[in-house]
Amino acid sequence: MNDYSWPEDGQRLGERSRLAWDATVAALSVGTPITGEVIGRQRFGVFIRIDAVPDAVGLAEITGMPHNAELPPMGTHVAGTVISHAEHNHQVRVRLDN
Repeated sequence: MNDYSWPEDGQRLGERSRLAWDATVAALSVGTPITGEVIGRQRFGVFIRIDAVPDAVGLAEITGMPHNAELPPMGTHVAGTVISHAEHNHQVRVRLDN
């Protein structure tokens, strides 16, 4: 079984996140604490469905994690902080709490 996956229904999720982008940025400014569910895993990080803004797509990259940290598994509930916004792909960049 492959341990990596894209978010289910990624194309529709991407479209919803694009349509909700202005509201997402307004609701999730840099420094905002978030919680959410891991909905996709790749070698570079995890995609998160953010609880407070369900149409937002969060991305926590492994480069922002402590050395030797492991990516959380699918379905895990995580907490973190918004560190930036990637307008080109409508993603909220997140640093996960340890």
